Amino acid sequence: MHGICRSFPFLYCLVLPSLEHTSTAFALALALTSLSLVPSEGRREERFIVIEAAAMGAEDSPKKQSYYYHPPPPRTAAFKFKLKMGMLVLLTNLLTLCIFSSAPSSFHLHRLSLPIAWDAASSSSLEAHLNSTRAQLAATHSRIADLHRQLASSNSLAEALLVELARSRGGRPHGDDLPIGPASDGNLPDELKLAVGPHKLPLGHSPRVGSDVVHPPVGAACLRFKEELAQYMSYEVGGVCPVDDVFAQRLLLKGCEPLPRRRCHPKSPAQYAEPAPFPQSLWTTPRDSSVVWDAYTCKSYKCLVDRNKQPGYFDCKDCFDLQGREKHRWTYDNGNLDYGIDQVLATRPRGTVRIGLDIGGGSGTFAARMRERNVTVVTTTMNLDGPFNSFIASRGLISMHMSVSQRLPFFENTLDIVHSMHVLSNWIPDAMLEFTLYDVYRVLRPGGLFWLDHFFCEGPQLNGTYAPMIGRVGFKKLRWNAGRKVDRGPQKNEWYFSALLEKPMT
Repeated sequence: MHGICRSFPFLYCLVLPSLEHTSTAFALALALTSLSLVPSEGRREERFIVIEAAAMGAEDSPKKQSYYYHPPPPRTAAFKFKLKMGMLVLLTNLLTLCIFSSAPSSFHLHRLSLPIAWDAASSSSLEAHLNSTRAQLAATHSRIADLHRQLASSNSLAEALLVELARSRGGRPHGDDLPIGPASDGNLPDELKLAVGPHKLPLGHSPRVGSDVVHPPVGAACLRFKEELAQYMSYEVGGVCPVDDVFAQRLLLKGCEPLPRRRCHPKSPAQYAEPAPFPQSLWTTPRDSSVVWDAYTCKSYKCLVDRNKQPGYFDCKDCFDLQGREKHRWTYDNGNLDYGIDQVLATRPRGTVRIGLDIGGGSGTFAARMRERNVTVVTTTMNLDGPFNSFIASRGLISMHMSVSQRLPFFENTLDIVHSMHVLSNWIPDAMLEFTLYDVYRVLRPGGLFWLDHFFCEGPQLNGTYAPMIGRVGFKKLRWNAGRKVDRGPQKNEWYFSALLEKPMT
């Protein structure tokens, strides 16, 4: 038996599971394997092997017997040596796999019974160090799992963005056109990376945010205008911002909304003076010193007021003339396309219309009329070759510089009334318009009013597109009036319609 095990020491591992520690079996097998590989001294042709009679049983052989054993042929010896080496490699690999695939909690230093001298202090210190390493590895595994989840979330967002961009382009997205991902950041200015990149929360993971980082919101379309965005973010930190209102607004209208924040100071108006007091400010033309005029063709409010007398097209041509048509807007109801504010408010219980929104409100006159009736209205508008936002603010009203493409920045079921005149019309793609109407429905409270004022469209679109669209959204019609737009000739078949819609109570 000992001769067999001397030739094949790995067999000990098959009969030693009964031992208390596997490491003891490992040490014994390793020792026997080493012994079996020691070559015999000299190069004799014969070896003398003594087999103990006790190995065959004491009663069968009471005396020790000696035998001469002739060595096997060279081929057989070479085969046995190769077999021994193969078994050694196999045994080593199996034991390595067994040890390192075991649970970390089952790995303790005192269970390794290797023939090495360890004192108690060293063993305890090393075991404590290994347990500490195990805890660190567990924490690292947890962190890696969190990173995998964040990566999966980022990949989902990127895929959704690619799909949306592909739809807007009417084809498949091309990687060269969409600078998404870390590889695309190489040529971006450091200030832009700082403005739009993720920032670590100082207090670590926030349950409210669901993350330990925060990403500043930037419009998805900004990714398609990398050079323009880099130009917008090129400035002296802490200095005066470039006077690039027109450039920034054009970038915003392309869909890069909201724009990233900047660390610079906007140019201040020269010789700024205090505005007119409220309520006088509602119908007073502001001072020219309240505006930085660099971005506009006109350099004074008088120039803007006189536009009404000049040929050519200007956005909201007579909006700055507060003593002209603006003075009488929404003050009467002709029973057709022109609705009066008092008649609209009368459809609700007195005092229940308190806050609202005017989408694309020009110079803010609708909000001024509502303010006179103790209704607070926020006005969204763009500065299309005129300081519309500054003008509204000078009147003592609230303005927001945002396009109709932007999601309304209000919580659901909060506003009493939403109004829009001319801006929501057939120039907006149908799908985009329907999203906008659903967004209006979202922010209105039950029983809230949506006042569509002079919606422009062509004849076939009135009943073929827009009336069904409004019905799909779910508004209830309180008033609906349509009329021909004949200023460009009756042959154009152009129409306006005005509608007073209600969000159902249930």
